[in-house]
Amino acid sequence: MLDVVTLGAWLEFAIRWLHVITAIAWIGSSFYFIALDLGLHRDRTLPSGADGEEWQVHGGGFYHIQKYMVAPDNMPGDLTWFKWESYATWLSGVALLAVVYYWGAEFYLIDPAVMDISVPVAIGISAASLAVGWLIYDVLCKSPLKTNATFLMVVLFVVLVAISYGYAQVFTGRAALLHVGAVTATIMTANVFLVIIPNQKVVVADLIAGRRPDPEYGRIAKLRSTHNNYLTLPVIFLMLSNHYPLSFATDNNWIIASLVFLMGVTIRHFFNSMHARKGRPWWTWGLSALIFAAIMWLSTAPMHGADPESEAMNGAATQFASAEGFDEVQNIVLGRCSMCHTAEPGWPGLHWAPKGVHLDTPTRIAGQARAIYLQAGLSHAMPPANLSWMEGEEREAIIAWYNSATGG
Repeated sequence: MLDVVTLGAWLEFAIRWLHVITAIAWIGSSFYFIALDLGLHRDRTLPSGADGEEWQVHGGGFYHIQKYMVAPDNMPGDLTWFKWESYATWLSGVALLAVVYYWGAEFYLIDPAVMDISVPVAIGISAASLAVGWLIYDVLCKSPLKTNATFLMVVLFVVLVAISYGYAQVFTGRAALLHVGAVTATIMTANVFLVIIPNQKVVVADLIAGRRPDPEYGRIAKLRSTHNNYLTLPVIFLMLSNHYPLSFATDNNWIIASLVFLMGVTIRHFFNSMHARKGRPWWTWGLSALIFAAIMWLSTAPMHGADPESEAMNGAATQFASAEGFDEVQNIVLGRCSMCHTAEPGWPGLHWAPKGVHLDTPTRIAGQARAIYLQAGLSHAMPPANLSWMEGEEREAIIAWYNSATGG
């Protein structure tokens, strides 16, 4: 019989699968059109009146692509709009945020040692921050700064640094980096939904009616599209970061998040320059490597966290620590898991705790109740290959303890 936690785990898997699929579709089409637009031959006089053209080959066929700045003689009735990929990616991302970080707020969103807040307050801050992040960005893009694209990018970077630092003062390290990615993705999708597509529809309507479109609509859409282009790689890094504790389980996680945005710019600059036939600025890869080296160093720099023995226990952890069978489960975990899941693992060749999970104190064991239940109780995922010889009766004890705490 599947319980709520098991169903939740499969729901998370299904939504994550959908999120990855839609993200591939969005990023793929976005990168393709950026490369196409930059690579168009605009030095040719085309009888069709097109602004530029390019010949491409793929899948055994040849494609002749032309870009029009004004409507062709016959506007096609089946014009394809590239927007649903963006919307579906954002919606599935929000659903995943709700399932993982809102449903499991006491485990993954709130860290009493960072800020001791209630679940409703944490969720409220999370949701509101996504909207506020977009509003700040939108105001800046509509301000006089819009006339200087480079300076605007610098100001936006400073804002992202401030957002990264702010999240690190409120949420767990894992949630902080994830939220930096979420607010950035929200900005990107809002750009598509609230600016790029509406502006394009105005231009299309003008062209169909035979009116000359206001070039400002295209300029604004181009600016927002350029921002999306440079933000894509950092968002992917931040979305993957929750699987790599070296990126989030450090006092320097907000600095790491900030540097990722710089690295995204340097990498995209190389490809944008190449597609625009402006050469291959190989120096960008050297700079990217230096930034990544700095990130690696920051991930292992000395931290000044709280003493494990003085860590606060949140509501969920208290519930599991006081449940029947906790003492037995604590002994099981300490005996079968803590040789790896500790600050200084005793297993040969292991230099840090897998996934950054420490199971060496009652507070930490109780705080990881759901993960212990899923990975060592219901499944045999942990210990890996059962290297510490956990017995069936011990797994049953873990299940019984969890059910005792949750009333399952």
